[in-house]
Amino acid sequence: MVLTSAYKLVAGTYTLRAGYLGYEAVEKRVTIKSGETINVDFQLKSAPLQIGEELIILGSRTIRTITGTPVPEDIISSTEIQQSGYMQIDQVLQNLAPSFHSAPQTISDGTDHINPASLRGLGPDQVLVLVNGKRRHKSALIHVNGTVGRGTVGTDLNSIPLSAVERIEILRDGASSQYGSDAIAGVINIVLKSSSKFTADIQAGVTGEGDGEQVKTSVSYGTDIGDEGYFVVTGEFLDRARTNRSGTWTGDIFLGISGEAETNAELQKRGLSRDDFSMKTGQSNGVFGQAFYNTSVPLSGGFEFYSFGGLSHRKGEATGFFRLPNSEARVVPEIYPNGFLPQIHTEVQDLSFASGLRGNLNGWDFDFSVSYGANSFLFNIENTNNASIGTASPVSFDAGKLGFGNTLGNLDIVKLIDTKGKLKSLSFVFGGEFRVENYFIEAGEVASWQLGNGGSEPWSRF
Repeated sequence: MVLTSAYKLVAGTYTLRAGYLGYEAVEKRVTIKSGETINVDFQLKSAPLQIGEELIILGSRTIRTITGTPVPEDIISSTEIQQSGYMQIDQVLQNLAPSFHSAPQTISDGTDHINPASLRGLGPDQVLVLVNGKRRHKSALIHVNGTVGRGTVGTDLNSIPLSAVERIEILRDGASSQYGSDAIAGVINIVLKSSSKFTADIQAGVTGEGDGEQVKTSVSYGTDIGDEGYFVVTGEFLDRARTNRSGTWTGDIFLGISGEAETNAELQKRGLSRDDFSMKTGQSNGVFGQAFYNTSVPLSGGFEFYSFGGLSHRKGEATGFFRLPNSEARVVPEIYPNGFLPQIHTEVQDLSFASGLRGNLNGWDFDFSVSYGANSFLFNIENTNNASIGTASPVSFDAGKLGFGNTLGNLDIVKLIDTKGKLKSLSFVFGGEFRVENYFIEAGEVASWQLGNGGSEPWSRF
């Protein structure tokens, strides 16, 4: 087998290694001078694949797990992403990565709209998410209900359009010594597309129960910049209906009426059924609009300018527990004589931007970048009341807004040290980082939290 490739390198001595699945790897040491072009040929001999060498099949759904790295790492390619049939990143990882878990939550306020994600059963705040190797900002939402990751803040993976992803790398081991305490569970690196081509895609699906309809359209366009540069932009729109797995309510419903026969008689009198008093248990509905870009521009001297980022805007709707008419503390009967099912409407905006410069300067590889990320979470509560206000209560409320912003600067420097063949490899690595984080909470309108007319204490009975 003969491998052919071309690289531009600065003068120096390098060790090149070539390998391929089913062949023995070969290393060659070469020295090049400034302006010199050399050819290095590798002839690989076939060899049976051994467990622990390059790839491992046992225990994985596909042949993709790399075991030659110091820690186990999964690579999910664009082909696997496309063939999975799923429309969001957390769904793809849930079904293709054994150590990853993320599932829709229900009856959990804001967490209905951002699925907590975990690796190896650890918390969402212990999973580090990178995009093109750069740290991704967190969500503005704190998971405060009885869900996975209660009390934590994670990264909103679904704020990144799946159609903009080239591959996903998962480091399935703790990496806090490299990245910090938020990488105790592992690292997920999302690599954006860099191919110079046009693609358009339409996907649709529905659950086996006939609900949860989803339709997604996406467009991606890339163009070359010089010999090695590129600019890729991707747009995506997703319309996702909700699912419902609730059963029929079997308990008492009306104030002063108890028992099956009496309740059924009152239902018939009002022209209702028990199904009218069931909550909706399942995934929330949502409408997503997203756009991302990724670019690399080669500069003179072998340097490279790169930048990537995007904007995500989505609206969602979920529901809470049904407020039955026999709940005097929660229902104003003059407004809702048959009780009500409160609706939680959210508006989530996410913005990210990163730019940097990398290259080799006198034998030192460097990478300097600055990135910014922001996430906001707006709550509107519909079809509800504040029972402490009585008949003066509105039926919809602006319940406030959460916001988070993160500015990050990073410098990485690597120097390969020539040991004259005494050591296989030796590097000197150092770097620095600064981070500025801002968090805010905007209170909602007074009627959304006050206790009684003119009250000043918080009220949570919605």
